[in-house]
This record gives sequence, C-alpha cells and structure tokens, in this order.
Amino acid sequence: MVVKKPRIVIIGAGMAGLTAANKLYKSSHSKDAFELCVIEGGNRIGGRINTSEFGGDRIEMGATWIHGIGGSPVHKIAQEINSLESDKPWECMDGFLDDPITIAENGYVLNPSLVHPISNLFKNLMDFAQGKGKSPVFGIGNGTENTSVGSFLRKGLENYWKTESRKESEEANGNGNGNWNKKLLEEAIFAMHENTQRTYTAANDLSNLDYNAESEYVMCPGEEITIAKGYSSIIESLASVLPHGVIQLGKKVSKIEWRPEYELGITENGHDGTRPATLHFLDGTTLSADHVIVTVSLGVLKAGIRDSDDSGMLKFNPPLPDYKIEAISGLGYGVVNKLFLQLSPDYSDFDQFPFLQFLFHQSDSEVKDPGIPWWIRRTAFVSPIYKKSRVLLSWFAGEEALKLETLPNEVILDEVSTTLSTFLSNLSNSHDQCNGNGIKNSSKLKLAKVLKSQWGHDPLFMGSYSYIAVGSSGADMDKLAEPLPKSGSNPLQILFAGEATHRTHYSTTHGAYFSGIREANRLLEHYRCMD
Repeated sequence: MVVKKPRIVIIGAGMAGLTAANKLYKSSHSKDAFELCVIEGGNRIGGRINTSEFGGDRIEMGATWIHGIGGSPVHKIAQEINSLESDKPWECMDGFLDDPITIAENGYVLNPSLVHPISNLFKNLMDFAQGKGKSPVFGIGNGTENTSVGSFLRKGLENYWKTESRKESEEANGNGNGNWNKKLLEEAIFAMHENTQRTYTAANDLSNLDYNAESEYVMCPGEEITIAKGYSSIIESLASVLPHGVIQLGKKVSKIEWRPEYELGITENGHDGTRPATLHFLDGTTLSADHVIVTVSLGVLKAGIRDSDDSGMLKFNPPLPDYKIEAISGLGYGVVNKLFLQLSPDYSDFDQFPFLQFLFHQSDSEVKDPGIPWWIRRTAFVSPIYKKSRVLLSWFAGEEALKLETLPNEVILDEVSTTLSTFLSNLSNSHDQCNGNGIKNSSKLKLAKVLKSQWGHDPLFMGSYSYIAVGSSGADMDKLAEPLPKSGSNPLQILFAGEATHRTHYSTTHGAYFSGIREANRLLEHYRCMD
C-alpha cells in the first residue's frame, strides 16, 4: 500500500502564504514529507505587495515601508538579496528629510513656529496612546476612560487649548488672512495629522480605532525605509525556492469544505482514508487537502460571512464557528490608496517640487473653497517620491480612498491640478520663499498623467489592512488565528495566516511574515518535522 503524503494547500501567494510555503519546503526534514501547493486567485504573486513603474520611476502600489529595520525579517531578506540599493530611481521618499511647507486653504503659508507645537502635541499624544510616553497635556488622565483613539486625541487638543488659554479671535502670527484665526489653523494642523494617522491605520475615522488596543501594537525599532529594488523582490526571493508548478495562478477558491470532529467517519486506524478538506474553485474544479492555510485578507473573510448568496465570495462548509465569525465581524479593516501624479514636461515652476502639507477648513463654513472636491479635503500632503522626481504622491484613506477608485483619470487630473494650483497661488509671494525650493512664478499646475491603487474594489483583497476597531480587541486576532479543528483524529484542517491574524504586528508585511512562519511551524510540529 502506498502511503499518501499529507497535502498542504496554501490559499494566497502574498507575504504570509509564500513565507509559509518557503518555510515548509526548506525545512530539512520535510522536503519530501509533504505535497505542497500554493493557490493564487490573481494573475501574479505578491498579494498586497505590488511593485510597478510610473514616469520612469520604480513605485509601490501596495506595501511601501519596512516599518523599523530592527528585528524585521523583511529587512533581513532585503539585505541578503541586496535589494536596498538600486541604480534605478525609486520611491525612497527622501523628500521627507526636508522641512515641509504647510499651506492653508486659499494659499496662506504658515510659519513653522505655529505648526511645530501642534505637530509635537499630536506626536506626544500618539506616543502616550501607544504606551511610549507620559501625558503631554495636564488633565488628560491615564487615558483608560477613552474608548477610541479619535476621542482621546480630540480631548488632548481641547485640554491643550485650555492650558494655553487659546483665544479663538487671535490671528495667526499677527497677520491672518481674514478666513483663518489661530485656533482654526491649529485645529486644521491637528486634523492634518489625524488624516495621516488614518492612512497609517486604515481606519476611515479615528473614532473607530480602539484606544486600549493601541498600546498593544508593537513597532520594530530603528528607521523606516523603502526597498530600492522594490518590495516585490522580497516576494520573488521567497517564491524562488519553490519547485515549478507549486504556485498555481488564476485559481480562485469559492468554497472550503471541512469536517469538524463530530462529522468525521472514524475507522480503527484513526481516519477514513480520505483527505478531510476539499477546495472548490470558481472554474468548477476541486482539490482535496489534509491541511489548508488560508491567507486571504480580512476583507475577503468579512465578505464571505456577510454575503449569503453564492456570489463567488469565499465560503466555508460547514460555516466557521460563531467565535470566529464574531472576531471577523468585529475587527476593523479599511482602505488606503496611493495616488501618483506626473508633472507635465513643460511645467517648470519648481526646480524641485516641495513637500506640501495641506490645511483645510474643518467646518461646513462658507469660507470653504467650493472648487476643492470633498474627496481631496482629508488629504494630508503631496510630495515628490524622491527629491528631484517629477512624480508626486498623495495618500487617501477610507471613504475618500474608495471615491478615488471610482473617478476617471481625466477627472482626477483636472480636480487635483485645480486644487494644487489654488494652494500654490500665493506661494511665490511668501516671505518664507518656500524653504529654498526655487519657486518661480506659480501658474496652474500641469499634470501629465496619474496612477492610482484600487485595493477597495479588488475582489481579491476588498481593502488594504486591518486595525482593532472599537468593540473588538487583540484577542479577536488570536481567535482568528486559531486552527480548525484544534485536536482530534484529523486536526489542523484549516489554518489561518495573514497580517490580520497577528496580535501585535497587524497591518504590516512583517506581521504577515511572522504569521506564515507560525502556521508552517504549527504543521511541522504536528508532523515532528522541525529542524
């Protein structure tokens, strides 16, 4: 009798899936121990990592940063494969090293002396929420009474105004432009940082972001950098060790059948001789497996439990246990998109385009510029992707990110160039001289083309990354990570990996990596194949 090798099927060829496959295949005792298969619904590997090109520069449509090089497995791989240096220009974001120019709606340029106190306040408040510092504002308390990060931040701003005896009528720098006073500007600066934080967390509104979970999140130490040869080089390195044919592209799973312990037909040798899990694909084919590692996004899992009809979303039969459905439902998952803009060749108002921070009127007041569309009003900045690049970048989160996906490129070109021109209109006359950025006479900004990411409407992802929403907790990520069933004669039929399953490093590529290693090790330990 020929003994069948255990078949391990990994759904998703992103960071988590390929890390698990790499670990399982390279384990010295297991190269011949398993039948390994990686199933990918799309036509490329990488998942939410997707390096591309735009305007002659290398850019990232998805994951961009190594969030802390200390202890990061992504940084280690990048070093090993020499991906941190490149002769080709890339999205290195060295423009962030310079002081930004902060411009209020209607073209009012702020003195850094007004911006820095509020920027420092916001940073200190976030450090406190993340358990890294003391309360920066008298009367803020220990924070435990807060339910959301958003409410905590706003309470901090209000207390700052109280302690600083802010007067709403006081004009910024003694020469306001009529539509702004000091308090309105400070609120707009604070909101700018809130909007940047939205892109960090993927929360549409920081009032949805759980306060108590914030201090559980762990940042890797050291500087944050981008990858010169592209984030996809990490993915390609992980996949390169796998034999040809292990990764199958264009195979979208619609249903996973599994057998809870009470449904198993147990024979004397402990199993009935068939593989307990079956994958059903949209093309009508099936594949049986002993173990399935599910690495799809939390957005795909949410869609699967939300949509009752057979709409091609991933289903489980029988359905997942209630505790896991509740965890999937409660956790936050949002959309973050990037918008790349290429300056026209004949646009020469700037020798080097500056790093611009935007301040917008926060209320529905009549002083709002009606020419600025709502989907731009929560954008924090625009910056060249490196100092001399003619490719600019802005980030969008939440509702604005979803709206961006639906807009034709011609509309984006027109509305963004009009908005930027409004902000730049008074720049050349500024006493700051724009921090030496070589500004000439500002004419209407001319853009040649745009490129946007579209993670929200992509059915393979349904968004960007996860966060701990108000009403959920880190424990929900632990529940999501639990395998099914955990014990019995056919355990570990369905395992879960991906950034949303890592309690302290969710939303990151290294979190996805760690989760892939965790689930690979779970199976290696089960078969006693550990190195």
